[in-house]
Amino acid sequence: MSEGAHDNSERLHLQLLLPTEVLVDREVVKVIAEAENGEFCLLPRHIDFVAALVPGVLSFYISEEEERFAAIDEGILVKSGRDVLISTPNGVLGTDLAKLQSLVEDHFLELDEHERKVRSALARLEAGTVRGFWELQERHRG
Repeated sequence: MSEGAHDNSERLHLQLLLPTEVLVDREVVKVIAEAENGEFCLLPRHIDFVAALVPGVLSFYISEEEERFAAIDEGILVKSGRDVLISTPNGVLGTDLAKLQSLVEDHFLELDEHERKVRSALARLEAGTVRGFWELQERHRG
């Protein structure tokens, strides 16, 4: 086998899944992703596991020399045998690492902040509703 060539047992099958499309579906040599506790590298013979991913840039290697990138939002990575499945609500492929990193910082982190604001507003609304029911009960008792 030529240098840099791999048989199927030395490759991973990567699928990067968005809600509306399959962004990546191909054989790769390795995958580099980031979880809350830091960056990690997956190779075909690594143990199976699950990781919660943070917004960032995912790297995957088509060959030892050819690296590709995808900007992803938070998501879940599952490695089972040779299969690596990544599910994320948002993702985009690219070749310019700086542009992808900027996209992650600007867009995906902004979405996270928006979601936090929405959750906070919902919590205030729920608290107000509960308070309103409690006051209504108190009036009927008194």
